[in-house]
Amino acid sequence: MAERSTAAVDVADNSDETSLTAQADQSTADGVAKNRERDTDSDEVQESTRTDGPGKTSPPELHSGHKLARRYRLEECVTRLDGFSSWRAVDEKLRRAVGVHILPADHSRARSVLAAARSSALLGDPRFVQVLDAVEENDLVYVVHEWLPDATELTTLLASGPLEPYDAYQMVSQISAAMAAAHREGLAHLRLNPNAVLRTSTGQWRIRGLAVNAALRGISSDTPQRTDTEAIGALLYAALTQRWPYESDAYGLSGLPKDIGLIAPDQVRAGVHRGLSELSMRALVNDGATASRHESPCTTPEELVKAIGEMPRIRPPEPAFTAPPEYQRTTYQQGTYGRQSARPGATQPVPAPPPPLQSRTGKALKWAVSALLIAALGLGSWQLADALMDQGGKTDDPNKTQNTEDGDKDNKSEAPKPIAIKGAEEYVAKGDAQHPADVDETYDGNTSTGWRTSSYLDGPKMVIKPGVGIVYDLGSEKEVSAAALSLRYGGDHTTVELYATDSLGSSTPLSSMKKLGTATTSSTSAKVTVDKPVKSRYVLVWLTALPYSGDDPANYSNPGYKQAITEVKFTG
Repeated sequence: MAERSTAAVDVADNSDETSLTAQADQSTADGVAKNRERDTDSDEVQESTRTDGPGKTSPPELHSGHKLARRYRLEECVTRLDGFSSWRAVDEKLRRAVGVHILPADHSRARSVLAAARSSALLGDPRFVQVLDAVEENDLVYVVHEWLPDATELTTLLASGPLEPYDAYQMVSQISAAMAAAHREGLAHLRLNPNAVLRTSTGQWRIRGLAVNAALRGISSDTPQRTDTEAIGALLYAALTQRWPYESDAYGLSGLPKDIGLIAPDQVRAGVHRGLSELSMRALVNDGATASRHESPCTTPEELVKAIGEMPRIRPPEPAFTAPPEYQRTTYQQGTYGRQSARPGATQPVPAPPPPLQSRTGKALKWAVSALLIAALGLGSWQLADALMDQGGKTDDPNKTQNTEDGDKDNKSEAPKPIAIKGAEEYVAKGDAQHPADVDETYDGNTSTGWRTSSYLDGPKMVIKPGVGIVYDLGSEKEVSAAALSLRYGGDHTTVELYATDSLGSSTPLSSMKKLGTATTSSTSAKVTVDKPVKSRYVLVWLTALPYSGDDPANYSNPGYKQAITEVKFTG
């Protein structure tokens, strides 16, 4: 697909363009309350930018309280730069906060900003901060976008230190997958920096300013995929080391020491995850692999997604266990209810246990209880012996003997044993893949994570594809008797099929596989039972019908016919 690019990324730049800095009087906050984006050129001297030059017109004279389209009330100007301004505003119709970029209609970049905003809005991917409106009226061009008051910029997160390996892994996984999806639609970001990456309160990562931020500044690139990939590498580098991977300081981060070149994150900071360190270098060093590691470079977000999928999955840290407080008795439990409590700090005497039954009445009671116990034991023994004798007389019946033998056979049958999953890969029969980087999350023992399908307009039976699914590697040939699936969405209905295949991946067509079983469910679980157990190393879990479900921002999912597999278990 031919790429179209309206923006560029933050990579090394030797230019001395400081005129824009003098015009910036505040920092930008494109959708994050209380976390203003430091978006002036003084923070971005590393950027390779090719600008069209500043617009010849000055920013429109607007003020707090001004309304656009009798709907968007401007509240606070957060950026005034190079002929445009950015505002925090309120959508009075829907009663929600929004962000607004405004520039004169005769600005040299007004047409490209409108085109970039409309293209970004058509993408509709919830991993990006959404463009809500793009309008030209009253000699103004303005772009309205989401405002995320619960999100925090990566710049702010890194101010307190580098990210934990699991958080850095989640960040680069989600950002790479989102940018790969954008590039498949011909869109590039080209200003992907720590100010453009946000983490929400639910732990999801989102990207703001797709195409629009760079169009506002007239930035472009001849190699947009490579540019965005290098930017993702720089983000991962910063997340691992709390350093910017260039000599100049930027985004509140210190640059690398002068005249040493680009060194791996695990050489900058002790304890950096080796796999993530190598991944950041593969994204940054696009002119060839380093001699010490012999890894091929990643030049597109799609290649970066594939490289992440080949890494061993990084597990979340174990939650810290806090010992419960020591149990303390109340005065009521101590038997002092209604009495005067002791002074604070006074030692309470431990009450002595009651003496045993030593009186004449106590002795008589003990003898009576003993006699009753002896009588009960005798009666029980007699009944047990009588029952055994009756059963011995009935065993002469050959039919009863046969039934007993059958029962023994049933008792001796082995219970199903779980089969460990050694690896997995998404199976693509037609069209694009779904989310190949997430397949490992279907057997990690955590039902809060998983692999999801795209959202489709037609259903429940899939129309544009024969199905979607995952091939699992059991390590060696195993006798598979059943597969149990945990699903995210219920509804009418999900159909799951099970196939035995001879390879991991999509090289074997469905027609050459052996079908093991099928199941249809309307709940969030499904079990596919194999009528006749079959030995196979590779097993395909194949979805051919998906239920309808609404918008699911926590799972980056739009309304439509869709499903997500959160856990798969095989037994044999």
